[in-house]
Amino acid sequence: MSSQHEVPLPSPGNREELRADCAACFGLCCVALPFARSADFAVTKPAGQPCSHLRTDFRCGVHERLRDEGYAGCTVFDCFGAGQKVSQVTFGGTSWREAPQTARAMVEVFPVVRQLHELLWYIGEALGLAPARPVHGDLRRARDRIDGLTRGSAESIAGLDVNALRGEVNALLLRAGELARAHVPGRRKNHRGADLVGAKLAGAGLRGASLRGALLVAADLSGADLRDADLIGADLRDADLSGADLTGALFLTQAQLNSARGDAATVLPPALSRPAHW
Repeated sequence: MSSQHEVPLPSPGNREELRADCAACFGLCCVALPFARSADFAVTKPAGQPCSHLRTDFRCGVHERLRDEGYAGCTVFDCFGAGQKVSQVTFGGTSWREAPQTARAMVEVFPVVRQLHELLWYIGEALGLAPARPVHGDLRRARDRIDGLTRGSAESIAGLDVNALRGEVNALLLRAGELARAHVPGRRKNHRGADLVGAKLAGAGLRGASLRGALLVAADLSGADLRDADLIGADLRDADLSGADLTGALFLTQAQLNSARGDAATVLPPALSRPAHW
């Protein structure tokens, strides 16, 4: 039967539409995305094949035990609201089970919309930075354009050049980040794209640093000063953030936090939540 969960068309600037609502989704992350057996996933699953734990109501059968069952990777994924957008807007509330002929299109469209929603999330972050006001006009225009693209047909979405859009938006986000960090006193460290896997950075003074795209897998950042640091795209898997200060950290997402380790002493930006496994 068709979904009775109505999702209003998102309006530009409404960031609540960029938060996952699994009750309004057809389990798309459990179907569309592939994963390989590893420390993050207990089994290998190809794209387009429903996870064996996906129930008929599109809920996860082991959601409360994901880490115990070997699916830690699922606990760090964030679709930025793409699941309900594709389910309820692009495909009008008719699931791939009701209309099997749409399954392939949903699998193709979901990852694209997820990337577009991620861009919208970052743009929203940048628009909240008062020092970045000189680029707010360009950011709003980019937001409105991308928001419109997410509400197109399945065919138009699947044909989008997301990499080109990312390039355009990244230039604006880079400028916004620079403007926001300009007030930080002293020399601001530049570790953009750096390989810091396993780095010993306990207590490091990284306030206002650029860590854009840095590889910080399993890095020791305990007690580090990460205030106002630009963390867009930084890989924080298994990084130790115990006691670190992330006040004002730029472009930090919940998914990044979920992939890291921390404790009750870790200071987080107010918009983000302390992961349950910390």
